[in-house]
This record gives sequence, structure tokens and C-alpha cells, in this order.
Amino acid sequence: MEIILIFFVSHWYLSLFFQTFFLHRYASHAAFTMGPKTEKIFFVLTWIFQGSNYLSPFGYGVMHRMHHAFADTENDPHSPKYDESIFKMMWKTKTIYSKIASGEELPEKRFTDGVPKWEFFDKFARSWPSRLFWGAAYVGVYYLFATEIWLWALLPMQFLFSPIHGAIINWFAHKYGYRNYEVKDTSRNFLPFDFLMMGESYHNNHHKYGSRPNFGGIRWHEIDPTYQVIRLLNALGVIQIKDQKEIQLPKEIKKKQAA
Repeated sequence: MEIILIFFVSHWYLSLFFQTFFLHRYASHAAFTMGPKTEKIFFVLTWIFQGSNYLSPFGYGVMHRMHHAFADTENDPHSPKYDESIFKMMWKTKTIYSKIASGEELPEKRFTDGVPKWEFFDKFARSWPSRLFWGAAYVGVYYLFATEIWLWALLPMQFLFSPIHGAIINWFAHKYGYRNYEVKDTSRNFLPFDFLMMGESYHNNHHKYGSRPNFGGIRWHEIDPTYQVIRLLNALGVIQIKDQKEIQLPKEIKKKQAA
């Protein structure tokens, strides 16, 4: 039983890390830079750790930029304000994402400029053979190590981690939580201490400062785990935070903390 639970939790956080680090903060917002070879390494690592849930950095990045531009309007790819259920919202999200990732729909240039694209790899990583390979690997792990029948109930979630991660933020973080800033959309900080979503829950902070690599840090308890990894990778020279002043909190945020 312990092996399955470790596998499940590890997969949750590793899949989530590459979604928030590579797809969100890098591909969507260019909060830091990396070399071409390093970028390809992260493409591959994202495929490995997202597995059957792999999301195209190009498709994700473009769609997320659209979300920020059109937040909580009819053109928002995912807004609880315009969809009566979480399932309808996520199906709409999937449809728009798939059209962008497959090249069926090409949004405005402002949404595509600078978003990393590796067409050959994306086509392979998003293919059904790739998804079935990872799915079979997950089933194999459960077959070998699931000692209790109820553990199998966790398996379907592992096939759907990326949509689940997206649903938690795109639905719940626009409905529940607290706000540090009065922005034009309904974004909220879903958790005061983000033990679940590696910093993604500080959604209101992020909508105020979209390009900051640190989603937390506005209040003393807002610790962004992904940002700590970003700082380490920056110190090691693997990536370069665009504005090194971001390592120190901007004056406006310091005032907010002191208030």
C-alpha cells in the first residue's frame, strides 16, 4: 500500500511542478529564460513526469495568455462566470487547448510570440501511443503493488492529473478564498498556505503580477514552493530570472506585508 501512495503523491507533485514551472511560468509568462538545449530537456522532463497527462507548452502557453487577456469575459477560455459547472468549463478548456496545440486554430500574434514550440516532440508526446504507453505503465505499477482493492480507485485520477490541476485553480480559485488585490477579474488566493498546488493557489497575486516568478510572498504565510526551486536553478545557472530584482521583494509588496 505504501508504494502506491508514494507513487500517487510523487506523481501528483512532479506533474504539477512541471506544469507550473515550465508550462505556466516559463512558456506562458517568460518569467525566466533558459538556453535552447535546456528548454528541450524540460520538454522531455515534462513528458516523463506528466506522462499520459502531457500538455503541449505551446498550446498551454497560448491559451493561458488568452485567459489573462480576457479573464472572466466571454472570450476567456475558462471562467466559472460563464459556465454553470466545472465539467462544462473544463470541456470548453480542452476543446480550445486541443485546437491551439494541433494547429487547427491560430490565435493572434500577441498570444503566440515567444511561446516555446517543438512540433515534432509535441506531436509524439501528445499521441495516443505515448498516452497508452504511460497508462500501461501506471496500470503495471498498481498490478504489482496495490495490496488493497480500494487503491485502484486512485488510478483514474493519475490519468487525469493535468485537467484536475487546471480545474482546481480555474474553478475554485475564481470562487473561493481571499484577495490581496482588487483586480478586474474574480481571481482569489485559494489557500493561505499552498501545500497542495505548489504556489498556483495564490491566483489573485498572480493576476496582479502576471510575470513575477514568485506567486506568493505578499503576506508572511504565502510561501511559493515552486519559486524556491526557481531561485535554486537560477543560482546554479540552469535558468536566468529575467529581473534579478525579483529575488528581492518589490517595494509595493514590502509595504503590503507591513500593513
